[in-house]
Amino acid sequence: MTKVLLIRHALTDSVGQRLSGRTPGVSLNAAGQGQALALAARLAQVPLDAIYSSPLERAQQTAAPLARQHQLEPLISNDFMEIDFGYWTNLSFTELAEQPDFQRFNNFRSHTRIPGGELMLEAQARMVAGLERLCVQYPHGTVAVVSHADMLKAAVAYYAGIPLDLFQRLDISPASVSGLEIFGDTARIFLLNDTGELKI
Repeated sequence: MTKVLLIRHALTDSVGQRLSGRTPGVSLNAAGQGQALALAARLAQVPLDAIYSSPLERAQQTAAPLARQHQLEPLISNDFMEIDFGYWTNLSFTELAEQPDFQRFNNFRSHTRIPGGELMLEAQARMVAGLERLCVQYPHGTVAVVSHADMLKAAVAYYAGIPLDLFQRLDISPASVSGLEIFGDTARIFLLNDTGELKI
């Protein structure tokens, strides 16, 4: 059994305002930096065999204090990269709300391709494949993965058997931790969207 801690990156100025997607240079704001430090303190007593991160700055900046706490080098993986939001990248949510394709994407997520970007099913498959590779590499270990809200929702939905079209019922907050135990033929979700003291 592999234990995986799914961590959303901490706050940036764009959270809740615009769809940063894969825009480079989006960094944690002051509140996010505080969240990243608090996250490292919360997880100080949790044994970790490895810490993986999305390549984007905000994820790496969230992973860095945790890695220092555990004296580990964060490992960058494209498997945990943000969804490719194509032509929607860096648009404000006000701008997106006017686009019928964006409304369709949120209502029928499993079959609506982002214009110029990924299908959510493709992004979910990429994320899950990355997690399954970690299970092979760390068959009895605990691994932290720092990624992005929709990617983490997609992973939780997959292991919970929740259809992608219903995954918006899940909430994944900035700097939150969700926990999976992945076995050879099943999985267990033991933590979801935790932002406080962890008891693992």
